[in-house]
Amino acid sequence: MVSNSSMPYDSNLTNNKPLEIYLFIDPFCLDCWSLAPIISKLQMEYGDYFTLKYVLCGKLDVLNKKISNISEDQYNSNCHSREIDHSSDKCVFLPHLAAISIKAAELQGKRAGIRFIRRLQELLFVENKDITDINVLQHCAQNIGLDLDEFIRDIYSPSAAKAFQCDVRISAEMEVNEMPAMVFFNENIEDEGLKITGLYSYDIYVQVLTELLECKPKPAEKPPLELFLSINPIIAVQDLAMIYDQPVHKIERQMKQLQLQRKAQKLQAKNGPVWKYTSKCLY
Repeated sequence: MVSNSSMPYDSNLTNNKPLEIYLFIDPFCLDCWSLAPIISKLQMEYGDYFTLKYVLCGKLDVLNKKISNISEDQYNSNCHSREIDHSSDKCVFLPHLAAISIKAAELQGKRAGIRFIRRLQELLFVENKDITDINVLQHCAQNIGLDLDEFIRDIYSPSAAKAFQCDVRISAEMEVNEMPAMVFFNENIEDEGLKITGLYSYDIYVQVLTELLECKPKPAEKPPLELFLSINPIIAVQDLAMIYDQPVHKIERQMKQLQLQRKAQKLQAKNGPVWKYTSKCLY
């Protein structure tokens, strides 16, 4: 669904890029996970034309399902506690711990935040881990090379909580109620943002860029496959085929060759098989 956002563009575009995109995600949303390769291709080909800002949607209802068998007073108390109750009969997690951990990771840099989000989604959708568990979150941070002590401090700091609340406020102001969602802004501060909710084919997003730029953007050259895999080590062949504009069978053959070289392995994920590149991965 395409609509106009009621919130006008109000931030400074950097590096003379004419567009800015707000990407609204929920780390528990399968469609948000499915959008990731499309975003990767969009940045790869047209990243010179836009800046990208990740925003966490405030409607993280799945987190609250982890809370059971506790009274309202216990729930409210636990929301402000640093401790997690691992008693035998109760499952008590901070309801927005996973979301706040993303903001804590972002405090170590924008790229660190993006790596953390991607790894968190891999843990959930590929490895079936509980990403509301503080131990899983710490392992995720350590896995992508964050300063672990700083990360743990930031999770419980006012800065991370305020950053998450800021995302919630932006979601409300831009009237984002469905996941995933993208809001596009151009350089004209008088124009409203163009909001797209839902998951669409790659061509649709390129068409939006073209319309907002009022010209056809020139795509950048794609990097070699293994270089891309070193940065995005877990991905489905269908997604790689979309990114590289090649038939699925050709990508599958290349991944099997990497498997024979012990550079990749095939894994079973929630929504089908994926490949994991294991040679010189960043995490």
